[in-house]
Amino acid sequence: MRVRILFLLTALFAVSLFAKDRPIPIKVVVVTMFERGADTGDQPGELQYWVEREKLDRVIPFPQGYHDLRMNGDGVLAVLTGVGTAKAASTIMALGMDPRFDLTKAYWIVAGIAGIDPADGSLGSAAWAEWVVDGDIGYEIDAREIPKDWKTGFVPLRKSVPYELPLMVPNNGEAYHLNAALVDWAFRLTKDVPLTDSEAMQRERALYSSPNAQRPPFVLKGDTLSSSTFWHGKLMDEWANDWVKYHTGGQGNYVTTGMEDTGTLQSLTFLSNAGKADVNRVLVLRTASDYDSPTGSMTAAESLARNKIGQYTGYLPALDAAWRVGRTVVAEIVKNWAQYRTTIPGSGPR
Repeated sequence: MRVRILFLLTALFAVSLFAKDRPIPIKVVVVTMFERGADTGDQPGELQYWVEREKLDRVIPFPQGYHDLRMNGDGVLAVLTGVGTAKAASTIMALGMDPRFDLTKAYWIVAGIAGIDPADGSLGSAAWAEWVVDGDIGYEIDAREIPKDWKTGFVPLRKSVPYELPLMVPNNGEAYHLNAALVDWAFRLTKDVPLTDSEAMQRERALYSSPNAQRPPFVLKGDTLSSSTFWHGKLMDEWANDWVKYHTGGQGNYVTTGMEDTGTLQSLTFLSNAGKADVNRVLVLRTASDYDSPTGSMTAAESLARNKIGQYTGYLPALDAAWRVGRTVVAEIVKNWAQYRTTIPGSGPR
C-alpha cells in the first residue's frame, strides 16, 4: 500500500512539474510598434489602450526583445516591437523562438497607426491589408539626377529602370500576400464598428477634394506600404501607389503607410516555415492618424513639419480605432476559441 501511495505521489509531482514547464498556449498576439512613455497612465502610444482596456496586467520580462510583454488571463499577449523593420523583425523572431510560449495556433494582429492616401480614406479610418509591400528594398538615384523620362528615381532590385517587368519570382521580401479569406472575415466582422470623430478632423478633411478623404472615419480594406523612411507628399504618394501595384502584379491598392510590417511578416514567414507560428493567421490593421500628403494650399515640407509624433490631427482617434476595430476580432477569437483554434475563419481546418 505504501509503495502504491509513494508511486502515486511521485507521478503527481512529475505531472505538476511537467505542467509548470509547459509552454503557455497563446490565442492572439497583438503587435504594436511604439509607446510614448509608460504602458499605462500617460500620453498613449500604440500599446497603452490595449494594456488598459484589455486588462493586460501580467508583465512578462522579455530582455531579448524591445520591451517587456503584456498578457491577460484570456490568452491574449501583446508585444511592442520598437520602430522600424529591423527592430520589428528581431523582436518578433525572439518572441517566436521563446520556449515559454506555444504560438502554433495563435492569431497575430498588427495594430498600429499610419498615414493614409486621401484618395482612399480619411483621418481616423481603419484599413485591413491583404498585401504588405516593402518600400525600402531597391535601388535609388537622387531625383535631381534621374533621366527626364523616369517617373521616379526608385528602381526595383536587380532591375535597371523603374517598374521593369517581369517581376522577380520568388521575390526578396518586397511583397507579402496575407490570407485573403481571413482578411475578408475580419473586414466583414468590423465594417460597422463605430469610430471616433472630432471637430479638428472634420476641419482638416474638409480641405481635401477626394470624397473618401472627406468621409467620417470608416473601416475599409486597403494595402499597406512598409518603409523605415517616413516619407510624405503628393509625388511620394504617387510613387507608393505605383510601387504597390508593381510588386503585387496589379492586385494591390496602396492605402496606408507603415514602417515595420514587412519586418514582422518576414520573421513570421520564417517562424511558420519552422512550425513555430502560422503565417496564415496574420492580420495587419493600420489606422489613419494623418494624410500622407498635404492639401493644395500647403507644401509637402510645411505639411511634414507639423506631422510630429503626437501632433497628428487624428493621433488619438487613430489609436482608439486600432484598439476598437482590432479588439472586435480579438474578442471573437477568444470567445469561440474551440472553433478558431483548429479552423481559420473563412478557411478550412488547420
